[in-house]
Amino acid sequence: MNTVYGDISPRTAAYVVKELLTRGMPFMVFEKYGQSKPLPKNSSKTIKFRRYFLKHSSVTTFTPKDYFATSNFDPTQKQLSEGVTPDATQLDKQDIDATLVQYGDRTVITDVIMDTHEDPILSEATEVLGEQAAIIMEKARFNVLKAGTNVVYAAVANTQRSDVNAVFSATVQRTAVRTLKRQLARPITSIVKSTPSYGTEAISPAFIAICHPDLEYNIRKASGFVASEKYGTVAPLEGEIGKIGDCRYIVSTIVEPWKSAGATGGTNVVQTNGTNADVYPILYFAKDAYGLVPLKGKESIVPMVVNPKPSDSDPMAQRGHVAWKTMATTIILNDSWMVRVECAAQADGYLTD
Repeated sequence: MNTVYGDISPRTAAYVVKELLTRGMPFMVFEKYGQSKPLPKNSSKTIKFRRYFLKHSSVTTFTPKDYFATSNFDPTQKQLSEGVTPDATQLDKQDIDATLVQYGDRTVITDVIMDTHEDPILSEATEVLGEQAAIIMEKARFNVLKAGTNVVYAAVANTQRSDVNAVFSATVQRTAVRTLKRQLARPITSIVKSTPSYGTEAISPAFIAICHPDLEYNIRKASGFVASEKYGTVAPLEGEIGKIGDCRYIVSTIVEPWKSAGATGGTNVVQTNGTNADVYPILYFAKDAYGLVPLKGKESIVPMVVNPKPSDSDPMAQRGHVAWKTMATTIILNDSWMVRVECAAQADGYLTD
């Protein structure tokens, strides 16, 4: 008797997984832009991200970040002398281990609801749990990624979060992009597909910026903004509103602000407490800035459906259950390849054409 998925067969469970993942797709933003590594079946609670690099012979104390600093590349080292074999450059690697965390939830459905409700309640519960799973996973990822150490504030005079009361501008983006390019950060050229099955697809090279919808007004007003509907032959990404220069902007309510964490600044910016500006993060990512286990494929999430039936804990078969669980993690792979901009957002009464 199958017990992994409750009262449903593995074949039905595969269908339920598809329904769960499909319903959750609109909420999956960070999933698409990191280095994605699906969880192998029957694996340990640790997943390994690995990268290779050429180690300069003159560097004795070496960290992975050193590889990406241009000062470690000696332009004369590989000048060849006639008939002389050059010294080999050492191929090295770095392993970054991430510990998997289990997430999940369940909902109870009574026999009365199943007998009297006009809708297919088990199916409805499955779909709602799919949304919940996606939101939980994305919030967990956001909590990791918003802790990056590269920060750019919205005004030159700002030196900390409590100073912020200025809105976004193209100037602050230029600073963020310059920060990335100084570290040889590469644009993102492929993303995870927006389908239940795991797969990737190519996109036009760009840095990806993810932010709250409250910032959309100021981003659209910024110098050089091009709306996604005017791209022509380039297909917009899911949730994309447009681009400025090298950066494409994705909006999601997952990227929540720090409420009233900024400075006093009048009434033209959002202030939850009526005095201090709410501070909104914009997370800019280059290729391989972070890694994650994707919520994709039939092995990524385990659904469970249990119909009401007599048992010691439920002798009158009054309760059924629909549940899900998954193992996942998110980890910053290179802090130099991501930047967090902190700014304020225009208040509702000041949104003008």
